[in-house]
Amino acid sequence: MKIRILMITYNRPSYTELSLKTLCENTPETAKIVIWDNASGEQTRAVVKKYENHPRVDRIIFNSTNEKLRRPTNWFFENYREADFLGKVDDDCLVPVGWCETLQQAHRAIPEAGILGCWHFLPEDFDEDKARKKIFWYGEHRIMRNCWVGGSGYMMKKAVIDKIGLIRKGESFTTFCLRAASKGFINGWYYPFLIQEHMDDPRAEHTGIKTKEDFKRQIPLTATTFKIESLDDWIQFHRDDAKRQQVYSIDPNDFIGVQAKIKRKLFRLFGRNYLPLIKA
Repeated sequence: MKIRILMITYNRPSYTELSLKTLCENTPETAKIVIWDNASGEQTRAVVKKYENHPRVDRIIFNSTNEKLRRPTNWFFENYREADFLGKVDDDCLVPVGWCETLQQAHRAIPEAGILGCWHFLPEDFDEDKARKKIFWYGEHRIMRNCWVGGSGYMMKKAVIDKIGLIRKGESFTTFCLRAASKGFINGWYYPFLIQEHMDDPRAEHTGIKTKEDFKRQIPLTATTFKIESLDDWIQFHRDDAKRQQVYSIDPNDFIGVQAKIKRKLFRLFGRNYLPLIKA
């Protein structure tokens, strides 16, 4: 079975050096990597060029402009539809040994599996008692189900694209996953977790964000999106995000559709955040 994995790179030479090296080392012979560079500077391009003849790399695209995430991902989905499984690993993440083989085995054993991923939080962020309701056995495999997973370290059946199409204009990967879940696909994180190191987490071993000055100098895109302006708030964001993933509902109708929109508006009227929880 064919596996193709996308990595998008952009102006992070030190991270890209580590992430690409780790990905190539932890990708089996049955899988190939596609690298899309978003018009990086010479330092990052030089790192990527080292892999032009690597046996695990299928193709490298040096794009002339920064297309961010949606267009490169859709291009990848569209041009590699002959693959049975499609994955993506970010240039700030280090995938663990065996991640690819384990996710492939789970996909083959679970026909309904859609998008399965590696856990990108720290072990200390996990509370098994809280997450217990979301962990399901499927034969010999366990999945901590969620309607979506992170945009790195995941593997997806090609059947997902066949059924729901590409990522729509203005749509995030989270919403793309939600659409897949609404069509009956099982999404979530393999359990026990396949932990990938997210180097943008200031608590990570290989992080480049160790001080307040580091954070200001290389503020992550997600931090900008959520208007996070301090290192302490960025660390707390990761802790809170991990906690939420462990209690969110696994019913996509709690997040998308008419009823979800009405509930979200009602919660806003009363100054509250809408947080649909897993039901007992």
